[in-house]
Amino acid sequence: MPNSQQVEYNKSMSNKDVKSTNTTSCTIQIGGMTCGACSAAVERALKKKPGVVNANVNLAAEKAEIVFTPGLVSIADLKDVVVDAGYSVVEPSEADKEKARREEESKGLKVKLIVSLAISGLIMLSMFIDTPHYILLILATPVQFWAGWRFYKGSYNTLSHGSANMDVLIATGTSAAYLYSAALTIFPGWFGSIGAAVYFDTSTMIIALILLGKFLEERSKGRASEAIKRLMKLSPKTARVVRDGSELDVPVEAVLVGDIVVVRPGEKIPVDGPVVSGYSNVDEAMITGESMPVEKKEGDRVIGATINLTGSFTFRAERVGRDTMLAGIIKLVEEAQGKKAPIQRLADKVAGVFVPVVIVAAIITFGVWYLSGAGFSFSLLASISVLIIACPCAMGLATPTAIMVGTGRGAEKGIIIRGGEVLERAARVDTVVLDKTGTITEGRPRVTDVVDLVGIGSDTVLALAASVESLSEHPVAKAVLDAGGEGGFVVEAFTALPGYGAMGRVGGSDVMLGNERLMREKGVDMGDAPKRAEALAGEGKTAIFVARDGALVGIIAVADTIKAGSKDAVSRLKAMGYEVHMLTGDSDAVARAVAKSVGIDNVVSGVLPDGKEREVERLQGMGRVVAMVGDGINDAPALVRADVGVAIGAGADIAIEASDMTLVRAELGDVAEAFRVGRHTLRVIKQNLFWAFIYNIIGIPLAAGVLYPAYGILLKPVVAAAAMAMSSVSVVTNSLRLRRL
Repeated sequence: MPNSQQVEYNKSMSNKDVKSTNTTSCTIQIGGMTCGACSAAVERALKKKPGVVNANVNLAAEKAEIVFTPGLVSIADLKDVVVDAGYSVVEPSEADKEKARREEESKGLKVKLIVSLAISGLIMLSMFIDTPHYILLILATPVQFWAGWRFYKGSYNTLSHGSANMDVLIATGTSAAYLYSAALTIFPGWFGSIGAAVYFDTSTMIIALILLGKFLEERSKGRASEAIKRLMKLSPKTARVVRDGSELDVPVEAVLVGDIVVVRPGEKIPVDGPVVSGYSNVDEAMITGESMPVEKKEGDRVIGATINLTGSFTFRAERVGRDTMLAGIIKLVEEAQGKKAPIQRLADKVAGVFVPVVIVAAIITFGVWYLSGAGFSFSLLASISVLIIACPCAMGLATPTAIMVGTGRGAEKGIIIRGGEVLERAARVDTVVLDKTGTITEGRPRVTDVVDLVGIGSDTVLALAASVESLSEHPVAKAVLDAGGEGGFVVEAFTALPGYGAMGRVGGSDVMLGNERLMREKGVDMGDAPKRAEALAGEGKTAIFVARDGALVGIIAVADTIKAGSKDAVSRLKAMGYEVHMLTGDSDAVARAVAKSVGIDNVVSGVLPDGKEREVERLQGMGRVVAMVGDGINDAPALVRADVGVAIGAGADIAIEASDMTLVRAELGDVAEAFRVGRHTLRVIKQNLFWAFIYNIIGIPLAAGVLYPAYGILLKPVVAAAAMAMSSVSVVTNSLRLRRL
């Protein structure tokens, strides 16, 4: 990697840490958050605290990043704010206990889900069997207060702090149905002959369905933070340093600035710094995205966690611990995760208004009928009908059912989509940014051209080269061997020429292959071969010259080849109205050649991980909704920063964990298909929510008795429950249309 790029990267990482001299920052781990409303409530509470400059609560990582002014507020004060908001502070020493608690809670949720589904199924069967009401009461009670306890607890937390979410809607609706049914069972004469039916099936089925959604959410929760853990595991555990004239293996954390570090073939480089002695080739694909290994000699910089391939060398530790480039990438991913605002579902947004309105409507209904002389029982029945018909079953199903069908349809097409928020964002994307290596291209070098310069045949040129390379450890040798086997000639002698190429005695002839500098130093007449090599370079290919007995006989071109479907995929994206960009750590010549071949006009080359992330941020600053598609570790910050991160399934685990979508088949054409699924699913979600709200807007007045006595039947809870069921059926049916997508 060029030194200028390294310097620029170091500057950018330093600039990200610059803060006002009057402020400082801290991170607080938070326990007890279950939804976006929770993180929003904590964030609001922190921002209200005098002395807090900014607060960003990350639900996925379950932590708050806070910038504050010392002297005006302390870390202890900030922790008190979190606790006062109804949540807990997890100290570093308690992190393992908190993780174990969450795992235990997840297991408990699974048990409650199974029990709820089983009991609600039994109660639903009772609709066709004459079952005593007290048996249904016994069955429904544990579902209501054991399985559904989390909703009561969540309702208390949000209501006690002046807000409301779906927990309040669920608790209100199910409690109304349960308590009304329990009253009918225990005191059957209270309501006379009106509304004699019980609705335990309504309360239990709602709880079971909502728990199913919660269970699915729990399974995917924390995957973003898993990307951080995987990044941390990339760094080697130990390093070999020279101290007092001896080589010692020490923990990587014990490496000091100025230490001389020894690296052998196949080892990971522990920290960052300049090479002092030796020569090697290093695989830097995880950082730069370049598929070709990078030669390292004295004075060149090496990067921690990259892999040494062929030779041995020593380097001076210059950046250790939190200052390494890998640590910088981890920081970028964390920052990008914290800054990505979650999209709240429409139902959650209106819950704060909807719930009080429904409760007030129920109270008004009771009061109006009671004051009109209708009697206590009739008035209570009317108010309960309002609560039952306003039960958020359809509203709760509107988004999850569409998401389940949409993501299921995506999975059938080899597209793994992580939840409804991803689908919503994908539907709004207008700009697609593609990584080059491993995304548009195959991600590994291959022989693309064999040029015969003297008439001996391209097969012979390739065979001569492959024979020499059969004894070489250079990474490009594998590409030549893949194309030409092992050559078929007997190799009598072999010499590696680091930085130049290789030579050997092959079939009685002296064969040399390597770069132009090697040929000129050995006195080989180049003729017009450099012009041909230049033309190949313009196509993004690396030229290897082949000479036999001092005469140039051919040129072999090696390149990272373009995937078969890349050009068609780009064309389809453009036809769908997306603006397509390409980002890569490769050289500008290679980048331009690849972009031209697949039809991309917007190209940024030579960018490191933070450069990719900044480019995505720049596009977002222009009002663009950006999708980033990549497969490498170096793409992780940009994948998280983007509105939608799409990982090629065959790529690095880090890219997959940091992304919102994964293309299992590693086909670029699936990107367009994923966005098509997103568009259709969002359309269905909007339709579902529209009908769910319209149902409530029309249903509540009818249940309150605006058409009584002409349509007094509408006052009965059984009719309210039937209407609620019909709204749920319509929502589910509409969602199932996505199966035909």
